[in-house]
Amino acid sequence: MADHPKALFAMDPVFLPQLFPEPLMRRLGAALDIDPGTVAERLDGPGTDEILADVEVIVSGWGAPPLDAAVLERAPKLRAVLHAAGSVKGLVGDALWERGIAVASAAGANALPVAEYTLAAILMAGKGIFGLRERFRAERSFELGYIHPEVGNFGLRVGLIGASAIGRRVIELLRPFDVEVLLADPFVSEDEAAALGVRLVDLDHLVAQAAVVSVHAPDLPETRHLIDAERLAAMKDGTVLINTARGRLVDTDALVAELRTGRLAAVLDVTHPEPPQADSPLFDLPNVFMTPHVAGSQGNELARMGLCTVEEAERFAAGQPLLNRVDPELLGRRA
Repeated sequence: MADHPKALFAMDPVFLPQLFPEPLMRRLGAALDIDPGTVAERLDGPGTDEILADVEVIVSGWGAPPLDAAVLERAPKLRAVLHAAGSVKGLVGDALWERGIAVASAAGANALPVAEYTLAAILMAGKGIFGLRERFRAERSFELGYIHPEVGNFGLRVGLIGASAIGRRVIELLRPFDVEVLLADPFVSEDEAAALGVRLVDLDHLVAQAAVVSVHAPDLPETRHLIDAERLAAMKDGTVLINTARGRLVDTDALVAELRTGRLAAVLDVTHPEPPQADSPLFDLPNVFMTPHVAGSQGNELARMGLCTVEEAERFAAGQPLLNRVDPELLGRRA
């Protein structure tokens, strides 16, 4: 396979068969000269110098070792990193960008299941499912045909915090529904918001007006506790907060205090700390629906990220531009 770019897997090997089941592994092997039996969890061990000396492409994933200056110095032929996962922040640094090495990420493929989870949570929240479930569980009966006047998705006002890849997917998935979408994102212009079909507002307006608030901002120092006690207090009674981003974006203590009053509800796939302490009220509060960080790719969904990576490998081998290339200029304000 001398005519194919020499490549190396760098990730936790447990993910390899999930990312690249046999049909995808065959396609990857047709594009790159890569050995599925060699998966590097470290790039500083015995024998790695010889391997790195000829590597042109690194196919990375969760558990990949950082590609720091020391690694790059031993990989003089490296031209591309194809990341079969989401964020590359912990993987790449200035040394890699200075070398002009192309980096592609499957973050867009990983965004889809998070957006699907969010869509389901929004529609169930608008229907009042979480509260009605608890009421049904407590009363063990209901009045057949009774119409609950306080619920429904027709005209539901949904507030999205952040036009990230996931936030934009949520916008797309919401288009067939009769809902109004508010967006708060300081990097989105009025024209761009109009093109997305959403109403651009500031964050304080969003939390005060939306019936469902969904967090899709990146985890950055400046976004820590973006949803704090003041913004939680500004939410209308009955508002449902959804967080599939990162737990640090929400002040957990302030959220618990509001939830204890019963005024708000929450759907949480992420928390801070993660997981919560075993005695956290979040496990027991009836107005909390909490899941164990599963909104992102799970099970057979990992193969979608593998497919995204295989298609990038095929483009790279054919001398075509990468479609999911990471822009280092934008990385600082993304997850």
